[in-house]
Amino acid sequence: MNRTRLIFFGILAITACVILSVVAVQLFNRDGDSETAVTPDNPQQIEVPSGSVLVTLASSNTKESWLNQVVEKFNAAQIETSGGSPIVVSVSHVTSGGSMNAILDGSSQPTAWSPGDQSWVDQANETWRQRTNKPLASQSCAPTIYAPLGFAMWQPMAETLGWPETPIGWDTIVELAADPEGWASYGRPEWGEFRFGHSHPAYANSGLLAMTSFVYGIAGKTDTLTPAEIYAPAVEEAMRQLEENTSKYGRQSPALLEAMAQQGPSYLHAAAVPEADVVRFNVERGDELTFPLAFIFPAGGTIWADHPYCILDNADWVSDEQAEAAQLFLDYLLAREQQEMAIDNYLRPLNTSITLHAPMNLANGTDPSVTPSTIAPLPSPNADVSTAVIDLFNITKRKATILIVLDVSGSMEGERIRTARDATVEFLSRLDANDEVGLLIFNDGVFELAPASRVGDVVEGLSQRVAGLVANGNTALYESVCTAVQTATTLQSDDLAAGENRLYGIILLSDGEDTVGNVTENQMFATCLPANAEADGVKIFPIAFGEAADQDVLNRIANVTGGRLFTADPSSISNVYLSISAEQ
Repeated sequence: MNRTRLIFFGILAITACVILSVVAVQLFNRDGDSETAVTPDNPQQIEVPSGSVLVTLASSNTKESWLNQVVEKFNAAQIETSGGSPIVVSVSHVTSGGSMNAILDGSSQPTAWSPGDQSWVDQANETWRQRTNKPLASQSCAPTIYAPLGFAMWQPMAETLGWPETPIGWDTIVELAADPEGWASYGRPEWGEFRFGHSHPAYANSGLLAMTSFVYGIAGKTDTLTPAEIYAPAVEEAMRQLEENTSKYGRQSPALLEAMAQQGPSYLHAAAVPEADVVRFNVERGDELTFPLAFIFPAGGTIWADHPYCILDNADWVSDEQAEAAQLFLDYLLAREQQEMAIDNYLRPLNTSITLHAPMNLANGTDPSVTPSTIAPLPSPNADVSTAVIDLFNITKRKATILIVLDVSGSMEGERIRTARDATVEFLSRLDANDEVGLLIFNDGVFELAPASRVGDVVEGLSQRVAGLVANGNTALYESVCTAVQTATTLQSDDLAAGENRLYGIILLSDGEDTVGNVTENQMFATCLPANAEADGVKIFPIAFGEAADQDVLNRIANVTGGRLFTADPSSISNVYLSISAEQ
């Protein structure tokens, strides 16, 4: 028998073994006592005993630590449905806006959903009602805990404004932001002009609620807003003043506090975030903070986000028994014992008769004496209010100049270059028409394919050029960073000379290490990048595309510029670009 026939029969034998193994595993799992439920809504891949009912819960990440503890305790209790089926709960921690979109597009099918605020439920129900003539949940969604919104500020700065005795409202923040003297007006010239951060209201629950609270505070209202009141000239001008001094956005509020911890008080002075995140940072990350953080309740009122729990029983993927099981878990969640556990996880029980204790105290940055009766609870934004608030934000925010820098070296060939092209084109479609975007590519050298130009004028042609990119050659990573920073810095200087105040960002996608050597690593950090991040400097958002990417170097590049490192593979690159959309 010749060599070719031996190889052929060998392959057949191996294939037969693999098939038999797969069949055996399937038979074993069919007859076994349990199975592992692996779904997008069950990322824990927990074991579900045979005959059990699995309840998947998609929950906003503010209450992650609390829900993890409650779920573990609930599952250990082996609570059963009326039919005698044991209940197993699996929780995934998500962003409110992202989870809403995933449910509506069918990529996520949880039994229950708990976003940060009722406004997301209203939006989801409206879309679902248009499709099916009924809402996602047949019953109203019950609140679970309180996670009030306000702003974190370095404690010495908060005390300079009078915290905790003196009421501090959004009008105080706007006046400070609009004052060209900045902190000098309060006798602290060394702090410079005021610098603020908040998450993006189109992507993050905290961003939407913070900006809604802002509009209420400036309009001087505590009852329902109308779109006309949101677009009032005084409100628009106040938001413009705030956004002129807002240097950092994002998809999640903890990332804002992370930036404050990493870069220190000179980077951001305050950020709009939930109370829970501030207390958590003081307790768990206090040794990394230059000063403690203070949580400030806006004096005119705030949104006491109550994180509703919705059983999606009108969705065709939720059975009656699953809906019953989800209700039993909700009852368990609202019991006094579990509500008291919320305090240890930096949240407030719904029952205000439960006395707050450490860590929810002044020593950890928050005032436990504040309640919904002392700081007015503002209505959650309905669909019309949400749309108007997000639109006003887009009108008033500083526009961005973004350089996209893509690795097109040979290692990007195949699926990587294809998915990178597709995700980049999708990203371009999300940019504001008045943003500016330019494109650089690198392999053996660095090449400018398109100079920074107004998005509305170039997006179609630029998308076509991106779609035609091919991969070959080496990786001039360090040279590409230097070229992009020099380009962006020149654009910034020209804009400042022309009286334009913009945000500047570089998206740097690479799947490998530098293999060209025209610029060394040390040369790049010493001559092309700043020693310390500046709030209004050029931020770099590297995407480490695959395991071979030089994550250590890319992370250092992000840190010294005030950007953020993202990791991606072909399956996640689109979502990473979505997160970067929220940054600028």
